[in-house]
Amino acid sequence: MRITYLFILLNIFVFSGCKEHNLHLTKIEGKQIAITDSIEANKEIDAYIKPFRDRIERDLDSVLAYSVDTYSKNDGEYNSAVGNFMADAVFSESNPIFKSRTGKDIDVVLLNYGGIRSILSKGNVTKRTAFGLMPFENSIVVTALKGVQMDSMINYLSRAKKAHPISGLKIKLDKNYKILEAKVNGKNIENDRTYYVATNDYLYNGGDNMSFFKTNDSLYILDYKIRNALIDKFIKLDTINPVIDDRFTQIK
Repeated sequence: MRITYLFILLNIFVFSGCKEHNLHLTKIEGKQIAITDSIEANKEIDAYIKPFRDRIERDLDSVLAYSVDTYSKNDGEYNSAVGNFMADAVFSESNPIFKSRTGKDIDVVLLNYGGIRSILSKGNVTKRTAFGLMPFENSIVVTALKGVQMDSMINYLSRAKKAHPISGLKIKLDKNYKILEAKVNGKNIENDRTYYVATNDYLYNGGDNMSFFKTNDSLYILDYKIRNALIDKFIKLDTINPVIDDRFTQIK
C-alpha cells in the first residue's frame, strides 16, 4: 500500500505540477553499484538453490577422459593440436547426424582461431574442460559450397596467417603465402562440384569476415552445439593426444 500511495503522489506531481511550472527533463544521472563478496547472500535463496548448484558442479567435474599433455592454440603457426582436435571432433560427431538427414557426408570443417578460449590442460578432462574451450553457445551448421566458393575460403585462410582449425582440407603455402596446394580429402578441388562444409553459426553469418559462406547453395542446421560435440568426443576417448600435422603448412 505504501508503494502504491507513493506512485499516486508521483503521478499527481508529474501530471499536474509539470503543467503549472512547465518543467522539463534536462539530465539523467546514474552510478554503478558493484556486486562484491561484501554483499551478504540471502540465506533462504542460497539454501534453496544449493542442491541444484551442487548437482551441476558434480556433473561439470565428472571425468570423461585424460589429456597426456597441455595444448594451446598458440602452439602452431598454421595448425595447432587443440585446434585439430576440435575440428576433427566436429567432423566425427556431426557427420553421422548430417548423413542420417541428407544421405551425404561432410567434406570439410572450418572453425575459427578466436573461438578456442582456453588451453586443454594435462590431466583429467571433464565437461568443465569443454565449457572452458568453448564457452559460447555456437551451433554447428553445414553449408553447401561450389568449388569457386571453396577457392574463396582457401584464399581467405592463406591471407589470415592464423591457425584456424580445419579438417578434411589440406593447404600448402610458399614463403610468399601463395597457394601451392589445396585439396579436399586428398583430391583437387573441382569448380562444378558441391562441397559440404561444417562450421558454426557465428562464422556462417559473417563472423571473422568469412563472407564466402553467404553465397552458399543451401544451409543445414544440425541443432548441435560445438561444445556438445566436444563433450561427446571426450566421452568416446580414453586418452587425448592430438598432434600438429601437415594439414596446413608453409614452405619457408
